[in-house]
Parts: sequence; C-alpha cells; structure tokens
Amino acid sequence: MRLRALLENDALGLRLLGGEDELDRTVRGVMTTDLKDPSRYLSGGELVLTGLAWRADPSDAEPFVRILASAGVAALAAGEAELGDIPDDLVEACSRHRLPLFAVNESVAFATITEHVVRQVSGERAGDLAAVVDRHRRLMTSGPAGGGPEVVLDLLGSDLDLRAWVLSPTGRQIAGAGEPLEAGLAATLAGEHLAATRTGRRGPHRLNAAGATYSLFPIRNTGRGTAPASRDVRETVLSDWLLAVEADAGDWPAARLDLLQGVTQLIAVERDRRDAARTVRRRLAQEVLELVQTGAAPAEIAARLRVAAPVLLPGLGTAPHWQVVVARVEWEQEAGQGPAVDGGPVAQALLEEILVDPATVGAESADRIAVAHSGDEAIALVPLAAGPLPDSEDEGPATSLGLHADALLAAVRAPLSAGLSDDGRLTLGVSAAVASAEGLRGALEEARHARRVAAARPGRVCAAGHHELASHVLLLPFVPDDVRRAFTARLLDPLRDYDRRHRAELIPTLEAFLDCDGSWTRCATRLHLHVNTLRYRVGRIEQLTGRDLSRLEDKLDFFLALRMS
Repeated sequence: MRLRALLENDALGLRLLGGEDELDRTVRGVMTTDLKDPSRYLSGGELVLTGLAWRADPSDAEPFVRILASAGVAALAAGEAELGDIPDDLVEACSRHRLPLFAVNESVAFATITEHVVRQVSGERAGDLAAVVDRHRRLMTSGPAGGGPEVVLDLLGSDLDLRAWVLSPTGRQIAGAGEPLEAGLAATLAGEHLAATRTGRRGPHRLNAAGATYSLFPIRNTGRGTAPASRDVRETVLSDWLLAVEADAGDWPAARLDLLQGVTQLIAVERDRRDAARTVRRRLAQEVLELVQTGAAPAEIAARLRVAAPVLLPGLGTAPHWQVVVARVEWEQEAGQGPAVDGGPVAQALLEEILVDPATVGAESADRIAVAHSGDEAIALVPLAAGPLPDSEDEGPATSLGLHADALLAAVRAPLSAGLSDDGRLTLGVSAAVASAEGLRGALEEARHARRVAAARPGRVCAAGHHELASHVLLLPFVPDDVRRAFTARLLDPLRDYDRRHRAELIPTLEAFLDCDGSWTRCATRLHLHVNTLRYRVGRIEQLTGRDLSRLEDKLDFFLALRMS
C-alpha cells in the first residue's frame, strides 16, 4: 500500500507534518517501538509507530531519525498522547532526512493503525502471490516445470509467512520450504487426511499436532481427463498427495482459500507430469511380467531385463539381481454399493510409493522401481545393485541386501490403515533375490505365496517375506478355523482349566519347556524353579493330556497347538 492511502482513512487519525513529496512510498509492514535504536528489528519499508518515550531531550531526535532513514523505513508516525504536539526538533530531523512524518491523534490506538496496515499489506501480497501462482501454472501446463512445487511453497513462506509441505499418502515429504517435517508428525498428518477423506469430510482438514495447528488440503490427481468427482473415493484415497500448511485455515477469507486451492492445482500438474514419466518404467515391468507368466524362454526374459536395467539403474555396469514384490488392495463390497473398485491400479500407485525409502525427499525418488498390475495384483520388479545375494533379513527396507517385508510397512502402516478404514486391506509379499531370468518365475510365485500368508493374518496392513515360506508358518494360516479350534481345544483346554482352578501355570511351563528344546536344566533356570518342581509340572501336563513330552510327535503337536491358539 502507498503512504497517501493512510491519509484517506479518517478512522486512522493521521495528520501529515512533513514529507508531502514522499507519499508514493510503499508500506510493506508496521512496527511499534520506543527504543532509541530499533535498527535490529527493521528490514525496510515499515511504517514505524512511536509514543516518543525514547526522547529525553531535543538532541535525541536527530540520531533516532537517522537510524530510521538508514534502515529504509517508509515513514514515522508519532503519537500525541505523551507530549501533546509533536516536538519541532523531530519535525526538523525528519525533514532533513526526507522521512515522512505523521502525527497520531491521542484518541486513536496504535493497534488500530497496525491492524489496518497488516490487513491491507497481506491482501496485496496475496493478490501478488495469486498472480505468480497463475503465471507459474500456465508455464507448467504449457512447457517444462518452472522449478516444481518448491517455488510456490517458497513464495507462500516469504509473502504470506506460511510454512507448507507436500506429502504423499504415506507421509513421505515430496516437497517443502525450509526445515522438513519430522517423520512421525508427517505420518500423523497423512493419516488424519486419509481418515477425513474416507469419511467424506470436505477439505481443508484441520488438526492440532506437536503444539501447532495444521490445515490439510487435498491435491487431486486429475487422472488425465477423468472427472474426479464421479469416481469412488477408494480409487484415489491411497494415491493422492496432500498440502499440509502450518496454520488454521478456519478463519481465512475466501480469497486466501482460493489461493491455496490454486496452489494445489499447480502441484497436481506436477503430479501428472511425474506419473507420465513413470509410463516407461511401468511398460517395462508389464512386458517382463507377461513374458514370465506366459513361460517365455529365459533368454528372451534376460534380453528384456537388459533393456530395463539401464532405465532403472542408470550408469550401472553389471546386471543387477532382482526381487519381486506383490501387493493387493481389496475392498469389501456391500449389496447395492455399485461396481466393485478395481484394486490393481490402486495397488500399483501405492506400491510405487511404499518401495521408496521413507527418508527420501522428492517427487522423482521412485525412478528405480518398475511396477505393473495384473488383475487385482500389483507386481514390482526391484533391481538390486550387483553383489552377493542376501543371506539375512535383518537389513532395512532398501539396502544392497534387498527388501525386508516388515521394514517396508513399518513407517506407513499407521497412515495407510486410516485410509483403508474398516472396509479395505493391503497385503504384500516379498520374494528372495534372484540373479538370473530363470529365477524370476519362481520369485514371482514365491512373492505371491508370501502375500497369501500375509492375507491370512489379522490387520488392515500385513506383509510376509520369503523367509517365512520355509517354515511351519506357511502352513498354519491355511488350516481351517474349525480344525484349529478342535485341535487346540483337545490339547490345551485341559491345561487351561487346571490353571484356572489351581493357578499352576502349566501353559507357561509348557511354552518354556518347548522353547528350551526339552532341556530340564535350562527350562528350570528360565522359570526360576527347582528341577523337581519342573518335572512335577510336566508330569501333570502329560497326565491331563495323555501325551508324552519325551516323544517328538507329541512335542510337535503341543508346539503347533500353542502357535494356532
């Protein structure tokens, strides 16, 4: 705003004492001070309000005004409440330094002037920022991106003092200005956004977290011409990004809300551009998958993998090992609910996000992942840098030793569970790494079997790895429930009844005895019992069940019954 606009508002009670030729100066802010030297708090362009408490004698005026002029302030407004008329020495000092001077009527509070200036300046900044956003949108729509979402987020911070971040549905940071969000907070914001979206609440969604208020704006994936409003929310809830702003948007005027909606549309353009760039990787994965599933010759599959490797691992000199990850998103469908949601594309977009290291920032960090979908399944071919095949499952989610099923979901389980709500499930299976085309078919089947093991477990988000397929764990989930109940009741119910009546702790004793491989000494030590006491308890277990714990078959039956109970 211009200085002369202050004189046009009678409610501000301002009277010009000098500086008529400088009234076209721009006011960029306002500050109230009674310090003799306020320079450390000035950045230029301010209207400085003062009650003159700093003035002890006439000689104080010159250094005070010189400091203001050197800092580039727009004007000085002095209150008449303290001294009555504004002192001549201050008027003369302002004239020498060409600093416009206003007198503030004693009936007008400085807060009134401050509120007016802040409101006007903020409105003008919002208008300027809206123009920048619109120009940036046109540039991104018609040609290469002008710096990506970070440019607009920087403008939100510098012009509107808004800290903002773009987050994926798992809470991973896609873009941000300044310090990144703490991972746990980002996951909380993403989970709240997904939960609110599933309940049909209109954005922006607001919540208090970590001592601050955040407003969450959905960034709709345009789907290249598809009308988002006509689609089932479950088709997009697990793939749409969100804009998290550290502010309470509940009291914002319509103009500012419209501005933020424009920002989300701009970022959606960048999202479309990123999805288009993934087309090549998806096509490569689809071609390899079709060859593997149709039983093509290993040489043909190997040739296709050689084409894929430079795209997925640019600069890699040797052929990598590969892992296969299979994911499935399933939704419960009630009668009259309309057509079933196609889970394949949903799982594909979600798996592309899950396979990115959660610590990685940026929209293009998934450029080494190829994900196809076949029916309701999403299938990922994940290249691993050449080296020894993984012999341990103790590594993190994205090391040279390969992917670990549990680690993949550790950071995303909470937000995704919120998005799946009470009618969706995500199950995921991970194969071992293979070093040749001949091994891919087996790796695919291994990942599918592992996913079925995960699907047999309770919970909205479950995963299983290849290491579980060489264990009895593979068999237990597929035992029918009635068989489970009958088997465990026959072996364990007599012990549970006895424990309830006598507090004998036969069940814990049985678990410890089997865990110690039938060693009397080790088991007694673990339970802090005398060996004779342990022998008495084991004897009681055998008497109640008619089994013999020295026999391998009976030990195995008890072991399985405990696992299935």
